[in-house]
Amino acid sequence: MNWSPVDLEDWLARQKSTLDEVRSSVESIISEVRDRKDSALLDYAEKFDGIRPACVRMSNADRDAAYEHVSPDITEALSEAYARISRFHELQRRDDIWLSSTEPGISLGVKTTPLSRVGIYVPGGRASYSSTVLMCAVPAKVAGVEKVICCTPPPVNPLTVIACDIADVDDIYLTGGAQAIAAMTYGTESIEPVEKIVGPGNRYVTTAKTILRNTVEIDFPAGPSEIAIIADESARPDYIAADIIAQSEHDPLSASLLITTSAGMAEKVGEWIVKLSEEADRKEIINESLIRSGYMLVKDMNEAASASNCIAPEHLAIQVQDSLSLIGKIRNAGSIFVGPYAAVACGDYATGTNHVLPTAGNAKFFSGLNVAHFTKTSTIQIIEKEGLEQIGDIVETIADAEGLTAHANSVRIRRKTPTS
Repeated sequence: MNWSPVDLEDWLARQKSTLDEVRSSVESIISEVRDRKDSALLDYAEKFDGIRPACVRMSNADRDAAYEHVSPDITEALSEAYARISRFHELQRRDDIWLSSTEPGISLGVKTTPLSRVGIYVPGGRASYSSTVLMCAVPAKVAGVEKVICCTPPPVNPLTVIACDIADVDDIYLTGGAQAIAAMTYGTESIEPVEKIVGPGNRYVTTAKTILRNTVEIDFPAGPSEIAIIADESARPDYIAADIIAQSEHDPLSASLLITTSAGMAEKVGEWIVKLSEEADRKEIINESLIRSGYMLVKDMNEAASASNCIAPEHLAIQVQDSLSLIGKIRNAGSIFVGPYAAVACGDYATGTNHVLPTAGNAKFFSGLNVAHFTKTSTIQIIEKEGLEQIGDIVETIADAEGLTAHANSVRIRRKTPTS
């Protein structure tokens, strides 16, 4: 393991460069799915996942059979997580319509409408991501989305299937990777196209979402997991190392960065990383991920906050004495975990906040997945004759100045008409 200082710009460049490496392959996959539809999905399942499903859509019988392979205590834990995630996301709901009288004769407001059909992508392969099902499906259902479908690579882990049932996902489709994103975008014989695609994935999935976002709406680029940790000399090096190992086991392309004012803390964290990585089950993945990780020494918390804002990490853990002061300086982060007991894994599963978050610096522009991602808004204006008189001169003056005289006349003719 190479636990050493990293250059900020180099770390950022590595996070972004992996997507460019696969763009050509992804474009080819998208083209194949658009042209050959289900046939392409089945061929890619055989090629990439080592299994050719009998059909693309999972049958109800297969969904029911999943419960035979999962113990009741795990099902109960998923149900409890579902309840906590639902509770938090219910707090984000907005009234379908709100109106406010802004001046005599004028009422303004907003109508919020849920999307009709949404696709969620759930990774497969190295682990089961039942929690991702909940994180994607719950805010969609809370928002009022009529139809939520799930695409995930075969063979589907029974935990994923049960999570789909708990979250009321309508259909499960046995396809993963960039091909799943293309299928949900263009549609196939089995899959109807959706209005929006959400969910994390590897660099192929993330690149496909980025390429297709002019055709279908997406949440944001959500690629390999990452964490930044700001720590001073008061932090627990074993806790920090544990969070780094936890992020590292996701994917070989995951990355971790410790930002600290203490060289001694960086050294102690490195020692704990060696110890914990040797004990970890997913050692090979972790060691490969740790190659992309390291630490950065800063002089004070102002510099630490500046570095973190530049990175805009997916997860930001804060373990410093004056954490509240530091939080106020953070502008860019997907989700913030404060204090020694706020393990990032708690947000992954049980606090109720969403773990589908922007990566690779995209937290500068995007928020983590929430109910608002599954709605759209229309503004409303109710204008009475009294209100028209309040703003009529303004409209006519600006419209005439712009040379749009018909605009001005559309107001002028109303003002001249006697009130009936």
